[in-house]
Amino acid sequence: MSRDEELVNAVLLPGFTGTTAPGWLARACDSGLAGVCLFGGNVGPSLSALTADLHERRPEFLVASDEEGGSVTRLDGPWPNSGWPSAAALGRLDDVAATEAVAADIGARCRSLGIDLALAPVADVNAEPDNPVIGIRSFGATPDLVARHVAAFVRGMQGAGTAATAKHFPGHGCTTVDSHLAMPVIDDDEATLRVRDLPPFAAAVAAGVRCVLTAHVRFPALDHRPATMSPPLLRLLRRELGFDGVVISDAVDMAAIAASVGMGPGAVAAVAAGVDLVCIGNPQNGYDDETGYREVRDALLAAVADGTLPRERLADAGRRVAELATWIRTAPAAAGGEDVQVVRRVAEVAGDVRVGRGAHVLDLRGAVNIADGRGDPRVAEALRRHDPTVTAGRDIPAGRPLVLVVRGPSAEFDAVRAARPDAVAVHVGLPGDWRPPAPSVTVWGDGRAHADVVVELLRGTSIARSGVSTGIPRWSSGQPQNPGASSMP
Repeated sequence: MSRDEELVNAVLLPGFTGTTAPGWLARACDSGLAGVCLFGGNVGPSLSALTADLHERRPEFLVASDEEGGSVTRLDGPWPNSGWPSAAALGRLDDVAATEAVAADIGARCRSLGIDLALAPVADVNAEPDNPVIGIRSFGATPDLVARHVAAFVRGMQGAGTAATAKHFPGHGCTTVDSHLAMPVIDDDEATLRVRDLPPFAAAVAAGVRCVLTAHVRFPALDHRPATMSPPLLRLLRRELGFDGVVISDAVDMAAIAASVGMGPGAVAAVAAGVDLVCIGNPQNGYDDETGYREVRDALLAAVADGTLPRERLADAGRRVAELATWIRTAPAAAGGEDVQVVRRVAEVAGDVRVGRGAHVLDLRGAVNIADGRGDPRVAEALRRHDPTVTAGRDIPAGRPLVLVVRGPSAEFDAVRAARPDAVAVHVGLPGDWRPPAPSVTVWGDGRAHADVVVELLRGTSIARSGVSTGIPRWSSGQPQNPGASSMP
């Protein structure tokens, strides 16, 4: 292996397909590959064996994964008690101790399974209500709120021995385009960007965050290039915010990069701009894993050979990645956080939402977020654990209880509710100024923890053991309320 290949491998974080390491990944690991990013298709009962094998090959090898809690989670599968609330629910509760405890629990679970680096928390200020990709992944719509919870999340996760990553720098919260699908542009002036978007990242840096992940978003007031490939924006992170850790790119297989400049050229431009670790992305989205890795690796090798990319820049990036690996190997592991039952404390109930057996779940959420990506709503999955006769789909069986899962108002919801006024609406998005009319449940998120609370309410079990006031005003539609139905403890 050449010195150049060693330098290039040291800044790459590819994905792969399957639940065991393919031959090419094992060889790359032995050849100095920085690490790997795990996605949903890589996670199974043998996860601990997979991560142990990779670490045994090279102790400093980094295993990363998106583990935000809420709907963006890779570990919320075969393990019990691995459902965590969304950032939106934590922000709604606004209890930084609860946020720190949840993050500690996520960090402890990652550490126990051999995951070194969580690509969380989301530090974006979701000030755009129609944002198609951030939404409930954000702690809220104001910089102060997001900043204090980002700092708490970083403290909790890293206190449990897992490196945290603030994302998506300098802010993806005010986009109306999903960067998985196209290049978003935020046209606000520099003063607005600084006041609105930067404080949570400054708070993360002050809390000692080990990594920051870039946004594939253009900010014309600051640079014509997307942040991932922008020297001025990455200098701002280093020089003004004082960040000295690892800068990670968002996945270069996302359309914002892959469909504009291409994965290989995008990786070259990112490293040249100041990115230290290139996340290649999820080959389960439709390309060969080894081919994707080689495309990026070979582009970087060619750039080194022709002088486009200085070896010194690669060496500096590799040094930062190595320092991160050293921190991870020496960070003490800690126990998980307490069970804070955040979703129960922020759930809002209107009317009698109890349903009998054999319910049918109709998904009215609209387009599924690619970062999340699932089939049936988790409400359906959770209901089936208690009642195998629960069904989901577009065809509504006659004479059965109906549950409507929504992210916001729509003409389709109005039509279905007009035909079935008894249908229980479950709001899993950001409520804003709209709540479904009774009977309804609003839970500030779409993950498994949210679904489990919804099921308790639909089955009539959680209300019976409530009794602690949350201090969050109950919402009333002016319709009769079910006795005991309110903001849940």
